[in-house]
Amino acid sequence: MAAFDGTGKVALITGGSNGIGAAVARRLAREGARVVLADVDAEAGGALAKELDGAFVRCDVREPADSEAAVAAAVERFGGLDIAFLNAGIAGGGDLGDGFDPAAYRRAMGINLDGVVYGVHAALPAIRARGGGNIIATASMAALTATPFDPVYGANKAAVVGLVRALGPTYEPEGIRVNALCPSFADTAILGGMKAELQESGFPILEVSDVVEAFMRVLEADGVGQAWYVVPGRPSEPFTFRGVPGPR
Repeated sequence: MAAFDGTGKVALITGGSNGIGAAVARRLAREGARVVLADVDAEAGGALAKELDGAFVRCDVREPADSEAAVAAAVERFGGLDIAFLNAGIAGGGDLGDGFDPAAYRRAMGINLDGVVYGVHAALPAIRARGGGNIIATASMAALTATPFDPVYGANKAAVVGLVRALGPTYEPEGIRVNALCPSFADTAILGGMKAELQESGFPILEVSDVVEAFMRVLEADGVGQAWYVVPGRPSEPFTFRGVPGPR
């Protein structure tokens, strides 16, 4: 596993204004990469882009044209694209009972799943033009285990992992590595009011720095179609999926 050298590399980060996206942006910039932050939070994103001598593009990942524009900005500003970190996400989506809200459902699915689909579609030509690179999507441990407290979130994150597992071998021959990060509860704004509940129950909250280290390990590894779990107290590794029964 070779150490990542960001010299000459260009990275696009959705959800890059805050949380995990911002922390990864800082790390990549420190490693010599140029970063393009794509987010709806223009104030925080613009300030971070200025700090890192990068670029900010307002991007609602639910809109395919916004992802296309973000990739175009990376190519125009810095000459290409090597890394797409498709990280934008929200919690929630409601239950499917009497309180079901189709608008909340579509918003959650649009950001967490459609945003990855549109991001991959937009990034592929630019990464292909560089002769290969990395696409990493932020999924969640909710993709790997049942989440009765937020079933819609569990559904869209499981879909991201399923998508990544399919795309990994598809684009590997072109030198394009597609993988997913699956953090548990990380100390970001997405936790909202759940943070206090987790602390009261004694459930360990993941440090954002641990997610950044896991992201770097994915860049430095050579696997494809993998879902790297990130949980407190364990080294991050690809989750091993059990094989399904074949026909008889």
